Amino acid sequence: MSYEPPALLALPTRADIDAAAARIRDHVRVTPALRGGTGFAGVDADITLKLECLQHSGSFKPRGAFNRVLSQVELPDSGLIAASGGNHGAAVAYVARKLGLRAEIFVPEIAAPAKIARLRDYGATLRVGGRDYAEALAASRERQRATGALEIHAYDAFEVVAGQGTLARELERQAGPLDTLLVAVGGGGLVGGITAWHAQGTRIVAVEPERSRALNAALERGEPCDVDVGGVAADSLGARRIGAIAFALAQSRSVASVLVDDDAILRAQRLLWSELRIVAEPGGATALAALVGGAYRPHAGERVGVVVCGANTDPGLVS
Repeated sequence: MSYEPPALLALPTRADIDAAAARIRDHVRVTPALRGGTGFAGVDADITLKLECLQHSGSFKPRGAFNRVLSQVELPDSGLIAASGGNHGAAVAYVARKLGLRAEIFVPEIAAPAKIARLRDYGATLRVGGRDYAEALAASRERQRATGALEIHAYDAFEVVAGQGTLARELERQAGPLDTLLVAVGGGGLVGGITAWHAQGTRIVAVEPERSRALNAALERGEPCDVDVGGVAADSLGARRIGAIAFALAQSRSVASVLVDDDAILRAQRLLWSELRIVAEPGGATALAALVGGAYRPHAGERVGVVVCGANTDPGLVS
């Protein structure tokens, strides 16, 4: 039996991503696309790195958060509420500060100290508790029902996914057509947005840690399912279940899925620092880990884009 997505599930299109780009353009950075060239990461392919680690708040997440908030006709006095492993919460807190709104952020106990510090710096009301993102989300939703704040879901909301898709739109304008684009996956907001933009042409390869494989497991099973969460990138890629929007897009457009181990992630993280002096958190280096560890082997001359999607870590832990 084939998977039936939730009734009336809306999937963003290139037109929705164009609209999102216009909506958020004065609020987000155009991040660099750095050509690593042939031989980078030890592969005989033409590598381009999209340095979204240099985005406001240290990850791609403000794209979706700004689009979600700026799409609203009216905002509640109680402000914004979100659950996050850290990066999305930092983005929502950043958005709230820039737009003069309140923000209440729920993070699990595994959230990295660097991410908690950034949340506090942005002035959000911070709630720490729960074993993982799923438990933080449950707590945030109970609180949202009491306050009426606008929920900014980390990855499974139409406006959030469309906002994340602006990264692919921007990269296409910077680097031209790519054969393949490698993207790390947690709950799926980024891979969903990228897939929505690249409905044809560029091949999308979803890269996940072996110990946090929500999309890989869903594609294998034919429907979203719960997975165990662990590993060095669990604070940013540790969703128990892939988002419905991302899964529907990935399944319908035959997104490839590969897994990487923690060692490959840490080697990719060190490579970014040693070769380029770029600080990336483990989740931010996970897409590159597919090349470093051999989970994805491009052919000679293949034009490969790699999204470096987050930098919220203690720099002293990288080198």
